[in-house]
Amino acid sequence: MAEPPASQPRTATTEAVATTKITDLDEDSLAHCATYLSLQDLSNLAMTSKFLRKIAYSDSIWLHRFRLRWPLEMLSSCSSGVRKAYLDWRTALHQFKFADPFVLDLYTEARPLDNILLDKNDIIFSQGSIIRMMKTDSFLSGGSLARMSDHNARITCMRLFPLNETSLVRGEIQREENVLVTSSCDHSIRLWWKGTCQRCFRGHNGAVSTLSDKLLGDGDVKVLASGGEDGTVRLWSLSSSGKRGQQALKATLYGHQKPVSLMSVAGYKPSLLVTMSKDSKVRVWDTTTSSAIRSSCCVGMTFVPGAPLDMKCDEALLYIAAGSSVVVVDLRTMQKVNTVAVYRPKLYSFAIMPSKSLICTGGLGKAMLWDIRRSQEASKPKPVFELDGHMGSVTLLHMDPYKIVTGGLGDNFVNAWEVDTGKQTNSLLCNRPELGGAKIGCSAMAVNACRIVTASYGDGQGLVSFRDFSGAARPISSGCGDDEDVDVSKFWGTQTYSDSDGSYE
Repeated sequence: MAEPPASQPRTATTEAVATTKITDLDEDSLAHCATYLSLQDLSNLAMTSKFLRKIAYSDSIWLHRFRLRWPLEMLSSCSSGVRKAYLDWRTALHQFKFADPFVLDLYTEARPLDNILLDKNDIIFSQGSIIRMMKTDSFLSGGSLARMSDHNARITCMRLFPLNETSLVRGEIQREENVLVTSSCDHSIRLWWKGTCQRCFRGHNGAVSTLSDKLLGDGDVKVLASGGEDGTVRLWSLSSSGKRGQQALKATLYGHQKPVSLMSVAGYKPSLLVTMSKDSKVRVWDTTTSSAIRSSCCVGMTFVPGAPLDMKCDEALLYIAAGSSVVVVDLRTMQKVNTVAVYRPKLYSFAIMPSKSLICTGGLGKAMLWDIRRSQEASKPKPVFELDGHMGSVTLLHMDPYKIVTGGLGDNFVNAWEVDTGKQTNSLLCNRPELGGAKIGCSAMAVNACRIVTASYGDGQGLVSFRDFSGAARPISSGCGDDEDVDVSKFWGTQTYSDSDGSYE
């Protein structure tokens, strides 16, 4: 038998190589390597140690990112550093603080636009039973507006879910794509991908009124929940095959006496589904429970006074907007924890951002921003900011870490506000005179990062207006609005700009 090869003797050189640490490398070399990291990875790197934070904050990294992100913009000297200048510019784009976004207007039929979504640069909206999809990139080069007409009654709800959580995924490239799921008054639910209906789920004995905001389950098998006018909650497997979705119905949950109007998946346990019916009764279901008596899947109940408006789960807490107030319920005990917002006579819209402990509500002529922590300490909650200036009720709300966007049927403008200060950053026209003297303001709205799409309609036609601020170059220096005079920021010199840089950071 052959002798095993002798091990290499350890030398000072090999020991030095074996003990070399990342902190032993040249700082310029590390900074060059860090230019290939994403924004999130750079943030993680900065939190690792003081040495790596110094590397992550290097001007060379942020100057490289700035030139890559906005190649036609010039960076002037800034005493606070290139990193802060980059992040300030990026924040301003997310807050719509520019007068020259890329704008694309699409005129449609003079019918109400019930639902609208933004999937990156794709616009998806419904009018009655018809779904239309516009890819803004290809539309500019002569692409067509896709029309999907498989439903035969009004569409009640539209959701986007990751493709990789269904059985449709074919390869790694497709894992970043989304599928569209719609419910309708025709008693059906349909799953769409690439403009084609891939699955049709039937089982409700009436109109399907709502869909879960997330898929249930934390394993490979994901489940979609739906609520109907028949008072039932139904669970559907998205991994079932077949055009008609045979064997997709996994369970029917009984217990509500009135139509189910709202649904939300618990954050701390993805198998828990919270539902609310039009009589303001709330039920919590454990969708993993196997029982012949489906009502036994209900693991909690409560009641909230007032007409249901919206509800959202955050970990083990449930925020319910109903009537004139927003109340918090602990899902572990089903007890009311607090009332965090009150506005009379009624609330018209509701949004929440748990990471900043903020909620926003829409009222008559204004929206209100509430701090959840302050509301817990006060006997009567008071808003920290009032976002005033709207005509009519604020029925549309969006809130993210950078901004709040507000709109409504009675106002021709949607307004953007800084989330930390309540200061208005822009006012965007969403209606046009050519719509036929319409009294309808903004009927639907969707926001995704630096992009916003609004919908309105009049007697003659409808309008879907898309704005992309990611390539904007003219900051608004004073006032707000599409028609304001603007000057460039003191830190920037402006050149010709590109409509879009293709970045979603």
